[in-house]
Amino acid sequence: MKNIYLVGFMGTGKTAVGKVLADKLSKRFVEMDQLIEKRENKKIKDIFAENGQDYFRKLENQLLKKLSSQSDLVVSCGGGAVCNQDNLDILQNTGYVFSLSASPNSIFERVKESDHRPLLNGADPLGKIKELLEARKPFYKKAGTRIDTDNLCVLDVADYILNLLENG
Repeated sequence: MKNIYLVGFMGTGKTAVGKVLADKLSKRFVEMDQLIEKRENKKIKDIFAENGQDYFRKLENQLLKKLSSQSDLVVSCGGGAVCNQDNLDILQNTGYVFSLSASPNSIFERVKESDHRPLLNGADPLGKIKELLEARKPFYKKAGTRIDTDNLCVLDVADYILNLLENG
């Protein structure tokens, strides 16, 4: 089976849904940000602070190339992974891509207690969420099947994806 890629902004449910999907499909779950942290032996926020966003995006692209050569994975991609056309091409050519979305307020409520979101370190995290969502909107739109997670629980999103995979 082709890989299943979950893309979307932080706080849309990629990791939680991915774990459930992998379990239901008996596939291996991979969380790209966690793998990058493990390989670099530092947190994402520290990679951003010490090496910059461009360096992180390069790591993300290298990892995606490696993962795409495998099969039967459920992959939670970093929130900005689809903003790179090479990444988008890899995703679309090697798997099924589902773009999870949520409103800025829902995202803010889901991530406001998190201290490991480097792009939200600032005085106005909700404003930053809105700004980043707007900038990434065209990429998320063309990435894959869009699923609004605002009013759905993790199991409902996973079941919806399973239904799409089984029935097209």
